Amino acid sequence: MSSSRKGPTRSSAHAIGLVSRSVLAWAAAGAAMSPVIAHAQTAAQPTVQLPGVTVSAPAPEPYKADTVQSPKFTSPLLDTPRTVTVIPREVIEDRGSMSLTDVLRTTPGITLGAGEGGIAYGDRPFVRGFDSQNDIFIDGFRDQGSQFRDPFNLEQVEILKGPSSAFTGRGSTGGSINIVSKRPNERNSIAGDLTVGSGWTKRATADVNQKIFDTVAVRLNAMVHDGEVPGRDEVEQKRWGFAPSVTFGLGRPTQLTLSYYHLQGEGIPDYGHPFDPRTGKPVDVDRENFYGVLARDFQEFQVDTATAEFSHEFSDRLKLRSRILYSRSTNDYVVTVPAFPNGTDYSTVRRNVRQRDSRLEIISNQTDVTTEFQTGSLRHTLTAGVELVHERNRTTGRDFSDSSGVYGQSIRDAYTNVPAADLYNPNPNDPWTGAYRSTTSTNTKATTISAFVFDSVKIGEQFEISAGARVDHFEAKNSTLKAEDTSFNWQIGALWKPLPNGSVYASYGTSTNPSAEGLSVSSGTAALDPEKNASYEVGTKWNFMNDRLAVTAAAFRTEKTNARVNDLGGVTVLDGERRVQGFEIGLSGAITPNWKVFGGYTFMDSKIIDDGPSASNDGNEMANVAPHSFSIWSTYRFLRDFSVGGGAFYMSERWANDANTRKLPGYWRFDAMASYDVTENVTLRFNVQNLFDETYYDSAHTSGGFAYVAPGRTFLLTTAVKF
Repeated sequence: MSSSRKGPTRSSAHAIGLVSRSVLAWAAAGAAMSPVIAHAQTAAQPTVQLPGVTVSAPAPEPYKADTVQSPKFTSPLLDTPRTVTVIPREVIEDRGSMSLTDVLRTTPGITLGAGEGGIAYGDRPFVRGFDSQNDIFIDGFRDQGSQFRDPFNLEQVEILKGPSSAFTGRGSTGGSINIVSKRPNERNSIAGDLTVGSGWTKRATADVNQKIFDTVAVRLNAMVHDGEVPGRDEVEQKRWGFAPSVTFGLGRPTQLTLSYYHLQGEGIPDYGHPFDPRTGKPVDVDRENFYGVLARDFQEFQVDTATAEFSHEFSDRLKLRSRILYSRSTNDYVVTVPAFPNGTDYSTVRRNVRQRDSRLEIISNQTDVTTEFQTGSLRHTLTAGVELVHERNRTTGRDFSDSSGVYGQSIRDAYTNVPAADLYNPNPNDPWTGAYRSTTSTNTKATTISAFVFDSVKIGEQFEISAGARVDHFEAKNSTLKAEDTSFNWQIGALWKPLPNGSVYASYGTSTNPSAEGLSVSSGTAALDPEKNASYEVGTKWNFMNDRLAVTAAAFRTEKTNARVNDLGGVTVLDGERRVQGFEIGLSGAITPNWKVFGGYTFMDSKIIDDGPSASNDGNEMANVAPHSFSIWSTYRFLRDFSVGGGAFYMSERWANDANTRKLPGYWRFDAMASYDVTENVTLRFNVQNLFDETYYDSAHTSGGFAYVAPGRTFLLTTAVKF
């Protein structure tokens, strides 16, 4: 055990046993509390109804979701035997979130990773300790492209915890993230926000939904954003997007929905601060220190997605759905990587460079059938379907010149065309005398053919068994190499409902990671079998306060039994083993009609059990796994027109590399919000993010080379209109 680790050592089995017993105790407590709460709520009902009294203020939207988008989840969340966290749109709006990164901060158990080292610059969440950059989905379609995602067209975010290839296909070792888009509905509405804030932030959004015929509705969402990152003055981003959609057959058995999504932007990318090898932590400098080169660094990205969804209800118990998607995303950037030039000079920072010019195209079709039926006394809800996906990825290299103008420098040595930066007083306006040019392109094509089936079987009123399986044939190839494999994954869960408002469950699930899952085929890994993962989970879920408040608890263990590692000769082999185990609790909904809350706590114990023949990291903790993470966000409405809210977010210190030599410090962040309903249709909202201007780091490069600097104190004033 490393001397830098704190606290007594206890066996993993003992810890899981304690947590499992705690979960069962919580379930029993929930069962015992439910009649008491129900009685208190009944007793609180008035015995005399006062005539002529009405309440004109709208009821607050709850911070609680009961279902998810995918029909593969054949039961409500209360009866789903695994952890699924849903972040509703109301939470996102109240917090003033303007990026997927900030949305995910709302829930514990997710850490953030950095790009570089073959990983593109973009959103890179880690779910339960494992990289999920390739496990982000939009409306159930894999959103593989490296990009930044704006929440302007977002209805809710669904986070499925634990290995879930049975639901999503390849990957999803720690879990997957599904972003649900806004869709046309039957209610005519016009809404929009105008926000100004720190860092010269200017943002406007619009959301218009209109029925144009009895069965036809259209919806348009749009956004424009321009601003700097508070505390990182040189880091800026401009982006804009729009998302029109139309539904034919609204309210009818047969429906067709057509939608389109466009987002594009540009800005200055930021790789933050270098690590100090002497301390193993990011350098102790001002947060504002920016080591990039404004004359060289840039980023441009664009996403265009078109979808069509057809559904038909043959009866109340039989439904067909077929969807097709075409998506094209590009990500083009040059970014400075701050690094010390050698082991003795710690006063200057070398400005290494990384680059990417990529384009990803996806064509995908999903067709599924959902039905309900009985076999004897058993009631089934079954979903079965197929998925066909074709992906094409193109990456183009760049050739950099050195200070003399000669091309051929590696990107690692291209720093010679720009002066080194002073560690304590860097100048982002230093001249850049070099140049770069495009070189060869690598084209990778991948095809996936999948079939799946899920069934929930109710046994009486108190017991339910759910199971699902999926087979994927995945093939990826470039001009010289091909990787191909067929994977079978499954999941099963058993659930007991001691009362209608509560459940206790146990579940098991698997997933696989093909060597080319990120659409990169290499000679060293093309012939390898997929990595295999398994997860065990026990938990309980309860709804209180007339189903307004959801409380959950779960203990889990995720194992990767054949991780890719290098042997003593540097050849990649499947000899590694990793494990993450822990527990989490969650809270979402309304305690009273005016008091809403959303949050939770996650504990994770990670371990590299076997690092391969070299055994260099055996027994270490895994990088990017915070043992403790906590978040809580709550709002309260008073005097009918006023609301106040606040949040606290904690992340414990975590290793930045598997060698456990570099570490990101832990941090607390506090947010606050106040809003006032000027009229029935106009609301003013004031958000303060990072209230105490804490300097902290969101994520680090996997080898501990650099750390992303989180935004400083941010003020946002929003005028929201809704008709």
